[in-house]
Amino acid sequence: MARSLKIGISGTLGLGKTDTLIRIINMLNNEGISVGGMLTDPIFEDNRQVGFQVMDWRTKEKAVFAHLHIDTSLEVNGYKVDLDALEQVGVKAIERASMEEDVVLVDEAGKMMVKSDKFNTVVKNALNMDKPLILTFHKKSRNPLLQDVRRRDDVRILELTEINKDLLPYKVVELIKEELKR
Repeated sequence: MARSLKIGISGTLGLGKTDTLIRIINMLNNEGISVGGMLTDPIFEDNRQVGFQVMDWRTKEKAVFAHLHIDTSLEVNGYKVDLDALEQVGVKAIERASMEEDVVLVDEAGKMMVKSDKFNTVVKNALNMDKPLILTFHKKSRNPLLQDVRRRDDVRILELTEINKDLLPYKVVELIKEELKR
């Protein structure tokens, strides 16, 4: 098992896990700490959520990996899921960050993503590396990957709430800075 601290940020849908993660990234960058990996964002059309895109934080490459109207047979929570898009952008972003950056990001380890064996493998590999990792996930999610994450001794789970959402980024940045000093 890796020595470096891994941070899991849990929270409910729509609370702002990705926005919090972006604040953390910017704060780490301001400290001279390089960050890379995968971020996800909802896609809205006419004020209605219709899908999700994945983005490589470093390159800014994006791909739609889940949508109400894409041509794929895999469906999760009413969305059609394109695992190839997830793997071409998200999995590659995590792999690249694992090799090149100080901190690896995985936003988010959800029901759609864990349908990809490549995603599960790259996240497990990143968890086993001796480098800090920040992973977001839905508070109530119980997929097998997250069950493994919760059992690890080197993972610190922090719950994002309305009350702590302004302070949590500072706590995470301090934990990462301390970890990188070791």
